[in-house]
Amino acid sequence: MNIVDGWLTEAKKVASPNFNQRPSDACVNLLVIHNISLPPDQFDNSYIEQFFQNCLPTKDHPYFETLMGVEVSSHFLIKRGGEIIQFVCCDDRAWHAGKSVFCGVENCNDFSIGIELEGTDTRPYTLQQYAALIELTRCIQSSYPSVTSDRIVGHCDIAPERKTDPGESFDWQYYHECLARTV
Repeated sequence: MNIVDGWLTEAKKVASPNFNQRPSDACVNLLVIHNISLPPDQFDNSYIEQFFQNCLPTKDHPYFETLMGVEVSSHFLIKRGGEIIQFVCCDDRAWHAGKSVFCGVENCNDFSIGIELEGTDTRPYTLQQYAALIELTRCIQSSYPSVTSDRIVGHCDIAPERKTDPGESFDWQYYHECLARTV
């Protein structure tokens, strides 16, 4: 797995319009793990991709009407089967963190890469997702060496009043143990 010019060569590319340039002095040094499912608690459809492209068919589900006009994105999405989709170049600022702060620095979108896991706070993630996340994390750390293991957080850590993801179902211990193993 390689990142070339900010794009993961092995990922499916689905370009999102919801991004902009990072500040010129920004150093990518944070990885933020999220979760998402659309509709809530439903998987294996194309609604997340449509949402990140501002094409969510709001008539398909009552919940979607609450998302009308919302413009968000993430750099990556890892589907339940382990497929990785990239929406925004890692060198650009995706709109995933919202109002956030890490180590006293606000606006985490300026200096972070966001990874969405297709899931919920309470349903276990799949082994395929962990395998893809671990491989992707290693690839990101190779391309962006300032993203050290102590600079990998959940959305809940940078926006605790607003967010709970990736939730209690995310096995941080397993993830960090796997990352620590040599390849």
